[in-house]
Amino acid sequence: MRKFSSQAVVVALVAGFGLATAGCGQVSMLQARMALKDAHTAYQQQDYRGAVAAYERAIAADATQTEAYFYLGNSYDNMYRPTRRGEPANDALLEKAVENYRKAVEMEQRPELRKLALQYLASAYGAEKLNDPAQSEPVVQQLIEMEPTDPVNYFALARIYEDSGEYERAEETLVKAREARPTEPTVYTTLAAFYNRQGNFDGAIEALGARAEREPTNPEAFYTIATYFWEKAYRDFSLNDTEKMKFVQMGIDAIDKAISLNANYMEALVYKNLLLRVQATIEKNPARQQALLKEAEQLSNRAEEIRKATAGGRGAAGTSGRS
Repeated sequence: MRKFSSQAVVVALVAGFGLATAGCGQVSMLQARMALKDAHTAYQQQDYRGAVAAYERAIAADATQTEAYFYLGNSYDNMYRPTRRGEPANDALLEKAVENYRKAVEMEQRPELRKLALQYLASAYGAEKLNDPAQSEPVVQQLIEMEPTDPVNYFALARIYEDSGEYERAEETLVKAREARPTEPTVYTTLAAFYNRQGNFDGAIEALGARAEREPTNPEAFYTIATYFWEKAYRDFSLNDTEKMKFVQMGIDAIDKAISLNANYMEALVYKNLLLRVQATIEKNPARQQALLKEAEQLSNRAEEIRKATAGGRGAAGTSGRS
């Protein structure tokens, strides 16, 4: 069977309408639609070079095809290789991606596609690519304006500030995220992680405690607090034994709360085992030390039993539908 090019199809369509009555605008529109269809097909097949050529044909035929700018930019973006940064030809791909993302942002009226273009534009300016916080910041600000209750955009902006050494602005941004979505657990855990990176352990625990107050029946909220206490007691070598014991005990209190809410919480059992082992290293009484290690071993064994039972259950579920 003879194959026809997209251009040939366009010509045939125009002829069908009557070449004498078909205006130049109509011809261009048909060419753009056919090129866009070809481009999307190539894009879905991850043939980004082919997609680039077709999207550029679509735009050349009809520059108002706004979605073509986003997908053209994303095709260039997918062709870029971070491992080859510094090579002119490779870097030019990212520059073309940014150029087309910006055009999509400026021209696109559909909120979802404009949001997508902003997200990818911000990513292009990120640390793994252009590493240009000054350009990334206003883009993320636009995302926040579009969706002022989405904490993810605040997190991205805070990270830009933190990576730039603007720690106060980073904290302020994370606090705004918490204010925008006070019922979202990640606003507390992200704020806690930030405080912890800044060496503000009390601030981290306060943020996690606020989350636990909002979710008093969620064992994961208390488990997370316990992991921070274990990390502090186990890794902070500046602590004396008294301070270390205080953090261990607070961790045990938190993990016991998690286990009381879910007796089969495997991860919580593992962390109680770890906390008890740290406590055993501080304990001066040999008998008490052995008792702690025995309890820790029992918890570890129990966690392993739950892990195996859970894995076995998954395996049975995976084979139950097979013939």
